[in-house]
Amino acid sequence: MTEQEKKNLACELSALSVFRGILSAEPMIALTDFLASDGTPQEKMRLYGSFVHSLAHDGYSFSRFLSRAVYEDENSYIIGTARSENLPAVLIRNAEAELQLFTRLTLLTASDLCDSGEYGGYIPEFDNEKIDFPLSYKDRLEHIGIYGYGIFASARMFRVADGEIVPVEAPDDISIDSFVGYEEERRKVLENTRALVEGKTAANVLLFGDAGTGKSSTVKACANHFADSGVRLIEIRKDQLFSLSYVMGRIAENPLKFIIFIDDLSFNKNDDCFSMLKAALEGSASAKAKNAVIYATSNRRHIVKEHFSDRSEADDVHHSDTVQELMSLSDRFGLTVYFERPNKSLYLEIIHALAEKNGVTMDQSELNVKAEAFALAKGSRSPRAAEQFINSLI
Repeated sequence: MTEQEKKNLACELSALSVFRGILSAEPMIALTDFLASDGTPQEKMRLYGSFVHSLAHDGYSFSRFLSRAVYEDENSYIIGTARSENLPAVLIRNAEAELQLFTRLTLLTASDLCDSGEYGGYIPEFDNEKIDFPLSYKDRLEHIGIYGYGIFASARMFRVADGEIVPVEAPDDISIDSFVGYEEERRKVLENTRALVEGKTAANVLLFGDAGTGKSSTVKACANHFADSGVRLIEIRKDQLFSLSYVMGRIAENPLKFIIFIDDLSFNKNDDCFSMLKAALEGSASAKAKNAVIYATSNRRHIVKEHFSDRSEADDVHHSDTVQELMSLSDRFGLTVYFERPNKSLYLEIIHALAEKNGVTMDQSELNVKAEAFALAKGSRSPRAAEQFINSLI
């Protein structure tokens, strides 16, 4: 490229309107600074080196960065499409022109940008593969309920941090097929999630029962199972329930489907977060998104802790109402699924399946004896104890 062609490209990038948010990404800042530079060869190479360095997060691939930036950009074109709005023709033309520009960027090479003869040294390289952005973006628009947009196009599991929704960096990739036992319990959760995907009435779900029986794993496995159908999981800790209304507002008009996951849920009777969850479960217009369900796990059937002293009628004019309020939160879940501690037969069935999966070759009788001894030492039989036992043998 000639110096004038570089400056022309810098001008084109600076004029982005629909996808303007991409310009704030470090690689785009570095690239436009380099293209527009009138500095010395040393200054130009410094800027070029900054550009290549900025691609480290994407494996030094410019096309990988561009695809991530373009598909995750939350702009008026994709939001309007998601809401089935009649978009202005000028917006569509601008978007299509900019997508064509991004395709041209995926054709650039190091030799296009830098002339080694200018300073006689090595030119840092970067990977780049052609992407037909007009075509691929059209496909994403047509299947927006599966791909999503903005941050929700970047991952399948999210959490709340500092009041913001952020992707989980190392999401659990557990699958439904990896479980042994509890088929009926998981079927209920799976079918409820399928109803959510199909736009049917889906219930909020409380998964309760003994520790280590796979309640949390079931929720994550369901999210993974339907991720390619447009399901995303957002985990909220109990102490973050004040963020629930923000999360619901953030996803309310999104074409994706969401599981709001609250793990290990329990309340004290005076817990301030109690009313936030209660409002969401009751379907309050300000607290519940139509495209979301709440899946909570708890070791307790009645997730509000109650003491015998709570049943004292002293100083409470409407005592029976108060007791019912404390006990009925779990009843506001449309579906409750009980995960009971496995009996000896199921526990050993899980042991054998995990042993085969992990290549443990031990006499079955010996394996059974050692597995039972391990469970006795742990204080209970559970799928978690079975997994820990097998891991101790690997």
